[in-house]
Amino acid sequence: SGLALTKTALENFGFSNILYYQPRRLKEGYGFHAEAVSELALSDVKVIVTIDVGITSHTACLVAKQLGIDVILTDHHLPNESLPDAYCVVNPNQGTCLSGLGYLSGAGVAFYLMRALRRRLVETNVAPKQTEKIKAWDLKEILDVFTIATLTDMVPLIDDNRVLVKHGLVSLKNTIRPGLRELIRKLNFDGKDLTSADVGIRLAPKLNALSRMDLEVLPIHIYLETNSAQAEVLVEKMFDSNQDRVDLQSYAETTAESLLESWTFANFIFLYSDQFHRGIIGLVATKLAQSKNKPVFIGSLNSEGIIVGSSRQPDDSETSLVDALFFCGEALNRSGGHYSAAGFELPVKNVDRFIQGLDQFYNIESRRGIKKTEYDLEAHFSDVNDNYLKWHYSMGPFGVGFPEPIFRFDRLRIESVRELKGGHLKLTMVEFTNNVESKIEALCFSPKTKIKELIKEPGLFDILGEIQKNTFRNKVTVQILVKDLVKSTNSRPSEWPDDGSIDGADSTKIKTLDSSTLQ
Repeated sequence: SGLALTKTALENFGFSNILYYQPRRLKEGYGFHAEAVSELALSDVKVIVTIDVGITSHTACLVAKQLGIDVILTDHHLPNESLPDAYCVVNPNQGTCLSGLGYLSGAGVAFYLMRALRRRLVETNVAPKQTEKIKAWDLKEILDVFTIATLTDMVPLIDDNRVLVKHGLVSLKNTIRPGLRELIRKLNFDGKDLTSADVGIRLAPKLNALSRMDLEVLPIHIYLETNSAQAEVLVEKMFDSNQDRVDLQSYAETTAESLLESWTFANFIFLYSDQFHRGIIGLVATKLAQSKNKPVFIGSLNSEGIIVGSSRQPDDSETSLVDALFFCGEALNRSGGHYSAAGFELPVKNVDRFIQGLDQFYNIESRRGIKKTEYDLEAHFSDVNDNYLKWHYSMGPFGVGFPEPIFRFDRLRIESVRELKGGHLKLTMVEFTNNVESKIEALCFSPKTKIKELIKEPGLFDILGEIQKNTFRNKVTVQILVKDLVKSTNSRPSEWPDDGSIDGADSTKIKTLDSSTLQ
């Protein structure tokens, strides 16, 4: 996203001799590498602008300097004790920056650099023939990719991020990029107002699958394609590769479940296999972390005896994965990442040391006490109607630092359960209040094992959930995204009719109740 943003801006500023380079995720790994610098030097490159990488790339910057190449390094990650010897370092988190913009994504830092460059070019009038064009160019043209980057990089939606993403969702809806337009059409979002959830759950994963699978088509190709007919071809290839990703992920999840049968540690999960495709280990870790409700470390073993891994943890975890990996640092070649998502590299000979380190770390953490889930307010189904939905989305965008409000609904009956593709569940939930019966559909994404077991039992349930809109055949309804579900503390409240249909009924009796009663 940041690469497309920067290239688009520079072209609109009048720069014509621009090359772009994106490291292959699986073959080259992340980062700014000396090999790439040497390769770019062969194309007579004189200036390199890094996007979202480079703050620890001392060797690459040294090679660039030796080759007479200036490096403008833009990043948002934390530096080491010393900065690389670049021509310029633009990073709000480098320790000496007074901007207060440390919440920006890597693409966000690039966006601010482009804003500053635009202003400087206009003020100095260094290219008189271009000045009016530069002045007239609307920065909203790159807010579409800024928004995708900001929402998917899980940075806080506060201050400037919040304002820019709110406008950026409109820019994305009306994007002039043929590739994004075609993707939006293919996802049935054409002409509809987009939410942060639409981008994070539906749109971005399709783009992300391209880099995960490391195929011929990359997200940058979708972003930069200018021909509408070719954009259709690229998006079609995207959906084909996404299906490959789904198949590989499904195979890996089945393998992981089999490996879990012999896993004995209670506070975390670590699994590895030479059958795990490197591109999907993060997705497998995410799903297991949600369903098992514990930190998960998944590794892909290569032919050289090295395990390349990804780790994820549940949303309510109170410890950082970076801290956990740092604690086990002596067993690892390298590690890094964020609070809830991190990567690591481990020699297979050090597996036992790694497991022992994780066991020690999480045994310490498990003694810190019971974790609690907070919610914002209690509500009834009748409270979350169409009018509320409009008001709800006017408060958006929601995301890190400005989360969706969590509602509590008590004493609910589960009328039906349907399993969706990917193991997700759709529930029809019934509330009986003031002699009125209300129903709402609820979604459980990657439900925890305890939830799957609970809903098999008859009785009433309390849930915590987020309110969402569900659009089907142009009709918008309210649905709940379930965050947690427990047995109701009062299994037979007075509001419910005493017809024997709640407690003490086995599943057969529930299915055969007369249609006039709750099923």
